[in-house]
Amino acid sequence: MESMLNKLKSTVTKVTADVTSAVMGNPVTREFEVGRHIASGGPGMCWRIYNGTKKSTKQEVAVFVFDKKMIDKYQKFEKDQIIDSLKKGVTQLTRLRHPRLLTVQHPLEESRDCLAFCTEPVFASLSNVLGQWDNLPSPVPNDIKEYKLYDVETKYGLLQMSEGLSFLHSGVKMVHGNLCPENIILNKSGAWKIMGFDFSISSINSSDAEPKYTCKEWEPNLPPLCLPNPEYLAPEYILSVSCDAASDMYSLGVVMHAIFNEGKPVFQVNKHDIFKSFSRQLDQLSSISPTVLNKIPEAVREHVKMLLSVTPNVRPDADQMTKIPFFDDVGAITLQYFDSLFQRDNLQKSQFYKGLPKVLPKLPKRVVVYRILPALTSEFVNPDMVPFVLPNVLLIAEECTKEEYIRLILPDLSPVFKQQEPIQILLIFLQKMDLLLTKTPPEEIKNSVLPMVYRALEAPSVQIQELCLNIIPTFANLIDYPSMKNSLIPRIKSACLQTSSLAVRVNSLVCLGKILEYLDKWYVIDEILPFLQQIPSREPAVLMGILGIYKCTFSHKKLGIPKEHLASKSLPHLVSLSIDNNLNLNQFNSFMVVIRDMLGRMEAEHKTKLEQLHIMQEQQSTGVNGKENGSVTAGAASQPNRMSLTLEEKQRLAKEQEQAAKLRNQQPLAPQTIRPASTANSQAKDLTSSLLNNITSLNSLSLANTARPAPVQGATIAAFPASSPMVSNGFNPPMGFQTGGMGMGMRPPGGGLYGGMATTTSTPNFGALTQNHVSVGQTNKAPNMAALDSLFTPSKPKVSLNQMGPTAAPGTNTPWLNQYGSAQTAQTQLQGVSAVMPPTQGEPSLKQHGSVTHFCEFGSGAFPLFFFCHTTTRASVIGSVFTCRSTRTVIIDFNAKRM
Repeated sequence: MESMLNKLKSTVTKVTADVTSAVMGNPVTREFEVGRHIASGGPGMCWRIYNGTKKSTKQEVAVFVFDKKMIDKYQKFEKDQIIDSLKKGVTQLTRLRHPRLLTVQHPLEESRDCLAFCTEPVFASLSNVLGQWDNLPSPVPNDIKEYKLYDVETKYGLLQMSEGLSFLHSGVKMVHGNLCPENIILNKSGAWKIMGFDFSISSINSSDAEPKYTCKEWEPNLPPLCLPNPEYLAPEYILSVSCDAASDMYSLGVVMHAIFNEGKPVFQVNKHDIFKSFSRQLDQLSSISPTVLNKIPEAVREHVKMLLSVTPNVRPDADQMTKIPFFDDVGAITLQYFDSLFQRDNLQKSQFYKGLPKVLPKLPKRVVVYRILPALTSEFVNPDMVPFVLPNVLLIAEECTKEEYIRLILPDLSPVFKQQEPIQILLIFLQKMDLLLTKTPPEEIKNSVLPMVYRALEAPSVQIQELCLNIIPTFANLIDYPSMKNSLIPRIKSACLQTSSLAVRVNSLVCLGKILEYLDKWYVIDEILPFLQQIPSREPAVLMGILGIYKCTFSHKKLGIPKEHLASKSLPHLVSLSIDNNLNLNQFNSFMVVIRDMLGRMEAEHKTKLEQLHIMQEQQSTGVNGKENGSVTAGAASQPNRMSLTLEEKQRLAKEQEQAAKLRNQQPLAPQTIRPASTANSQAKDLTSSLLNNITSLNSLSLANTARPAPVQGATIAAFPASSPMVSNGFNPPMGFQTGGMGMGMRPPGGGLYGGMATTTSTPNFGALTQNHVSVGQTNKAPNMAALDSLFTPSKPKVSLNQMGPTAAPGTNTPWLNQYGSAQTAQTQLQGVSAVMPPTQGEPSLKQHGSVTHFCEFGSGAFPLFFFCHTTTRASVIGSVFTCRSTRTVIIDFNAKRM
């Protein structure tokens, strides 16, 4: 790899050194930049041809350089002869101006080391193309090595040579004297040009007289560069030392033979014994063998044979050769017409350009690209001809690669993109828009191509707008999405709304319908569908166009219309349009078909969504219950939605799932066992005095003076003994507790004092119960009821469960216990009351709430009932206060067991 790089480096260095040394110091380099060595030509292939550019204008040129080192082996006078011969040829070429002669851009310049002059851009000499690679760079360029002449190139090249000779012979009265492949140059576009006038001979007569030419005798001792190529010379040059125009025609015949025989002339000449060779050649030409000309096309074989005739008068002249049938080829005639376009008027040009598309497919691509295309693009400066030239240029562009299009065509097309007149230019570009968008670079599309489309949509001509709207769908897939969304669609909408032409409005809707598939779903919903409601006209064609857009959007797999939009916007709009009086029956039916389809899909989607929501809610409910019961299974997992939900629905479902998760994670309520404090360590607080004080304040109400009904017979319970202190209720200080009141009878005895079910006609009496089961015979002691103050004073701290009942000293006896018996009986009575006793009308039942001590009020008016309880899993009644409405009797129970 390194050796290859070194070899390449040395080659480049050598070439650069050759170029530098060849033209160093030559005045040509002041105005022209010399490039690489590309070809060779001229007498003896002595001229090296380089490509170059003019520094001031960047115009491309070819630089011909003769290196004087090539003639260092000659004597000084021989060098001078060679230099003078070369100078004469270039000077004569510079003086002559004709399309068939090589055009000189800068005259010959001489320096100490070289001769140099500049011409039009050149590809190579005909000799290089035919395989003679003398004085070419090493390695030989591939474009020369692989170059093959097409038939049309050969025919037209020979025709050009004939025309060039006709100009010299008839116009200038000059004989070229050395016509050979070395002196025929192919320029960059492929045209054949004549050079090498080193041995040209001008007529010695006046212009009006018959031309007469004087010929020099052949001098074999002169250097080869001072002599013409003998293999292409007519026999009379050597044998009779005479020449005329027919001598050049003989040379043309030999050139034609060489072209069809791989560059070989008719005869090989021994340059050391040239006279003998020509004498032998003369005999052979007198009876030329058919095998010599067998490779020449039959259509021109006879003409070549005539050109090679020994007798000059038999040879056709140049003007006659231009008219032979061999050159009546469509391609050759086309190329010939291009070369004479400058002589034609616009009408003739337009007729020619109209027929050109039929000819172009028959021509080789190289000929079309390098010969015809430059001639076509040169007409872009004439606006009247652009509509005739442009279709042919775009036809050539279709056959070019993208690289060739960018390099050869686009630079000339860019100014035409901006031309607005004549209007046909815009129409032609619109018809070929797919080609432009495919091969034009994105930046150029954005800057030149799409603005042309926008101008067409905004054009005042209805025909232009219609054509543009009809063509846009054909290349919509090639337009980038931002340009379509931000520039193209708004202009289509504007054209639809602002135009007064029904055709433009309908075509706008049709265009939008065709390009919907290239748009985003939400852009269609947000921009296109609302735009349909802004269209003011109600012609049937417009209404059907609107329906078509709705239908395309609704039925397209990529797009679709959400059910919310269907229900709120699309369907109301379509329904209002469907009853328009301008619609006929078929059009109305078309509306109804679409409306039914939309309704059906909306119904199905919404029903499916509701079913899914219902299933999810049931699954969530089942999951919560299963978690609480400990029986949630893996099969209870909710199934995934079969349809998409809106954001609001998803938010609601997320909240429901979050609440369900909280319920599942919540700990179940468990009963808390509270151990009663031991009697020895805790002292229950006596609440009797506080309760009596509060009852006294209650009895001071207006009901204190109301009459109390007499107790029912047998309804009085044994009162406290006289020896015990009496409890005052605020009315009669010495008062016993009575159970009857308000017309209620005494509960029948049996089953224990409080063991029976309470009824609406009986009110049970509660005996005094003590937590420590104090015996009846103990000493009476006034109970301390200050602990009950918290029942009526919420701000005071609550009393614990074990402190709610009074604790009597051992051995003491109280009238409460003597009056109501043992604690066990009282417990049984309390259980009956709390468990089964229903409340009277207007009195709330016993309330239970978890783990909190409550004070509940029963009854109404001035005689409320109070119930003080603490509940866990089962209610524990610690203290109960009941006030009987009939007798205002207060019964206090401080010692009730857990129920």
